[in-house]
Amino acid sequence: MSPTVQLSLALTCATVAVLCGWRGARPPDPMRGPRLIPWRFLMVLAGAAAVLLLVGAVRGAGSY
Repeated sequence: MSPTVQLSLALTCATVAVLCGWRGARPPDPMRGPRLIPWRFLMVLAGAAAVLLLVGAVRGAGSY
């Protein structure tokens, strides 16, 4: 995979991580019911994917 594709995927994952972090930090609303989506877990997964993609892009850029 080219470094350009990896960087764009990393940026996408970082954006998803920020969005999930914002959604997970909102206060609970008992009138709407329980949260059915684990926002903080998704934030951690997206952040880890972004870091791995960045590492792969840096390693790939060094070999070109």
